[in-house]
Amino acid sequence: MKTFSNEQALTILKDLIAIKSVNDHEKVVATYLHDLLAKYGIDSEIRTVHGDRANLVAEIGSGKPVLGVSGHMDVVEAKENNWTSDPFTMIERDGLLFGRGITDMKAGLAAVVITMIELHQQGLPKKGTIRLLATMGEEIGEDGSKTLFSEGSMDDVDGLIIAEPSGYSIGYAEKGSMDIKFTSKGIASHSSAPDKGFNAIDALMNFLNDANKIFRDKNIGSDTMGPLTFNTTIINGGAQVNSIPALATAEASVRTVPEYDNQKVIVTLHNLIEKHNQSGAQISFEVYMNAIPISMDKNNILVLQIKKLMEQYTTEEIKINPIAPATDANYLMRGKTHNFPFIITGPGNDTAHQVNESLEKQMYFNFIDIFETLFVEFLEKSILK
Repeated sequence: MKTFSNEQALTILKDLIAIKSVNDHEKVVATYLHDLLAKYGIDSEIRTVHGDRANLVAEIGSGKPVLGVSGHMDVVEAKENNWTSDPFTMIERDGLLFGRGITDMKAGLAAVVITMIELHQQGLPKKGTIRLLATMGEEIGEDGSKTLFSEGSMDDVDGLIIAEPSGYSIGYAEKGSMDIKFTSKGIASHSSAPDKGFNAIDALMNFLNDANKIFRDKNIGSDTMGPLTFNTTIINGGAQVNSIPALATAEASVRTVPEYDNQKVIVTLHNLIEKHNQSGAQISFEVYMNAIPISMDKNNILVLQIKKLMEQYTTEEIKINPIAPATDANYLMRGKTHNFPFIITGPGNDTAHQVNESLEKQMYFNFIDIFETLFVEFLEKSILK
């Protein structure tokens, strides 16, 4: 007999949506989950990272093998005026649930926690450990997973499930992600006498044009992940209209692939900047977010197990693909070999970060059932190996 009815599972999700953990306040989410787990006899630890931001770690079972299950507790801003309802009050309409974070990724987080409680109430797992790694700061910086990794929380883990929104598809790899700031310094002068100054904007634009030519080459990419992408997303410069600008900055978002990884991007930028600076520019750059690409075996045991389970809940083709967004796998998977069991799979769709973010209600329930079987199956098969 299940511990939670569907209505109780919805209440947990509704409570999580109501917590405004917009790039902050994950400790409130962690405290809610800590208290929920404690109610059913599961110990957990709230690990403060800084301020009101914390990770949560909990375990059921004991010994090896260890299955890690992860989800992040933060959400992106909602821009509430554009929503048709309060984004932090979960509502249901036509079989869909609406709320900020419903897809990315409080439904996945709730499903994982509910699954652990359901299994614990059944005295499962008999052998092995299921470890919850609930993170702060995934949306910006990934400080939560970085901290868990540095603390050794992944050292003894034998497989990892990140419950990011995939719907009935399976991710086994992801592009890397780099956020880079470029700074161009010039010499100010009156715009009527440009020869007495040096235009920082012109220098920066010339550099960015050359960078685009390099990184948008169709030959730079991966057969499985697609092309490397380089996009300038923020640009600022100048003080007033009649002055030659002495300073300009730009920020770029880069999505990398194993064949052209983060280090290769850094080397390419360094060489290109050196070339431009030899011609009089003064350009420098800072990489302030540096997530490496992750590519694991497409046929690892977790992929095969969850695919078989998903087939019981949908008639759609179950796609097994790399994903474009970066996740906490960037840190949690560091040092793992290519055949390490790993999937990015959870309830959700493509409305993440959008106005009126939504989720099919039945999918939420289905993933609780899928996870309940998957978690135990993985440990049992790993023991037999």
